[in-house]
Amino acid sequence: QVRLVESGGGLVQPGGSLRLSCAASGSIFSINAMGWNRQAPGKERELVAGITSGGGTNYADSVKGRFTISRDNAKNTVYLQMNSLKPEDTAVYYCNADIAMSGNYYDDYWGQGTQVTVSS
Repeated sequence: QVRLVESGGGLVQPGGSLRLSCAASGSIFSINAMGWNRQAPGKERELVAGITSGGGTNYADSVKGRFTISRDNAKNTVYLQMNSLKPEDTAVYYCNADIAMSGNYYDDYWGQGTQVTVSS
């Protein structure tokens, strides 16, 4: 079994910062890409940022220059540093990862989500 657990969400004022973490645990052989997604009320889930096993990154246009994704492969953990937060960043944030429990067969796993609320 594989499990992803997010942490670090909360309430922050506009212009503030938060750092999200997502740790993968269980029978992990290898992790390929990891990412952060979000879903605001009444909206579809959207990709926020992704990072490859080699450290290559991509970001949604709405967060470029404000958010930074990183990972610690030794800890099977992905991070999302969020700066200059805006009310429109309010959403439930989910991490996901392509994980192989053995060999070269990867499955997409998701965390349970963590709430981020940006409000004064």
